[in-house]
Amino acid sequence: MLKSTFTPILSIITPKPTTSKPSKIFTKAFSQSPPTVRKNDSHNPSTTTPPHNLPPVSAYIHLPFCRKRCHYCDFPIVALGSSFTPPPEDDPRILNYTQLICREIEATKPECYPTPPLETVFFGGGTPSLVPPRLVSDIVEALRLKFGLCLDAEMSMEMDPGTFDAEKLKGLMELGVNRVSLGVQAFQEEMLRGCGRAHGVKEIYEAIETVKSCGVENWSVDLISSLPHQTPEMWEESLQLVIEAQPTHVSVYDLQVEQGTKFGILYTPGEFPLPSEIQSADFYRMASTTLSNAGYNHYEISSYCKGGFECKHNLTYWENKPFYGFGLGSASYVGGVRFSRPRKMKEYMGYVQSLETEVVGCGGNSVDAKDVAMDVVMLSLRTARGLDLKSFRNSFGSSFVASLCMAYRPYVKSGHVVCLDEQRRPVTSDEFSSLLSKDDGIEERLAFVRLSDPDGFLLSNELISLAFQAIAP
Repeated sequence: MLKSTFTPILSIITPKPTTSKPSKIFTKAFSQSPPTVRKNDSHNPSTTTPPHNLPPVSAYIHLPFCRKRCHYCDFPIVALGSSFTPPPEDDPRILNYTQLICREIEATKPECYPTPPLETVFFGGGTPSLVPPRLVSDIVEALRLKFGLCLDAEMSMEMDPGTFDAEKLKGLMELGVNRVSLGVQAFQEEMLRGCGRAHGVKEIYEAIETVKSCGVENWSVDLISSLPHQTPEMWEESLQLVIEAQPTHVSVYDLQVEQGTKFGILYTPGEFPLPSEIQSADFYRMASTTLSNAGYNHYEISSYCKGGFECKHNLTYWENKPFYGFGLGSASYVGGVRFSRPRKMKEYMGYVQSLETEVVGCGGNSVDAKDVAMDVVMLSLRTARGLDLKSFRNSFGSSFVASLCMAYRPYVKSGHVVCLDEQRRPVTSDEFSSLLSKDDGIEERLAFVRLSDPDGFLLSNELISLAFQAIAP
């Protein structure tokens, strides 16, 4: 049934020819870029430099425009209205905002000189695919002039079904967009209506076909589990239809009911029509098993990919590397300091004006080692790679590693925490206990600590909290 539901809709859409070579716009945007970081040895920091002290080579751009606000969304957005599909090319709200972002980019002081070129750019939102390509081009050009762009930079854009066609997608690809994150969320009409999405199932299949026909090789699908009235059968159907669509990446997010959202007003977590905690855990296990069996690597708590198609930009976050953020409500992580911009447009405009007159900066200079250590633990344990104990020890000292291992001892025994040696071979619970009793046992034998999949990942909040207590009692 699943295949018959999927195939006929695709078969009625005429395939579009793919673009086989870079356009003039693409060449203009990248031909003057500095050499890549890998080729420019003068920019390469020592391999012993802690990741958070490296110069940023990633940038997040927040494009907040949506047709309407989804019932679960608490992001800073600008609702254009459902009739704006697509919005006029000269919509003043979009034009003025993109000009404001370009001003912010221009007024930002690079972290170091010479500036290493950007290796990843991520256009998030909101619904970035509502923004006309010519205005996206202005932002790309501002980034290129300020920081430079690697010739092989990963440039991702979040796109919603029903907000783009082949012409728009090809225009974005000409600018350098080479990765698409498709906001599907569910494959059932009642689920889409129930969470306030502006698209339907028909638009999903049309968007998938457009992405494929335009020759986008690196593309992702977003799904949300634990939606109101969602059944295991619905969730299984969505997973199977994603697999049939054959994206190179899948992101699976468990619904978080945020205060101030429509869902926050209507529902209480764990109470009907939302699933119980046990049911939500079952949804997570189903996703892990189903996608893994289909050849997707579960490389991060919410992320699955085919081999070699990890989202490079998101790896910047998980590896605790610095990044620039531009736009309404966006966050930067520079010099070990996290800094967020205002979430309201008027305040954000004031922030940019102050930045241009050097009244404000992008955060302070004081960085607490324990805070950085907790960031590293929290982000590393979200990944299948886990926490690199040698790197962590070199950055923060052996005492933190010893405290962490002692705290995790019962969870190694229960199987929620997995210890690995240099060759990433599992260390048994008995061997781990034996190593704890030796002065240098942990240092000599253990190389990585990770959470098991899926049960360890399901306990990630508790296990990360336990790590925080061990590091900063």
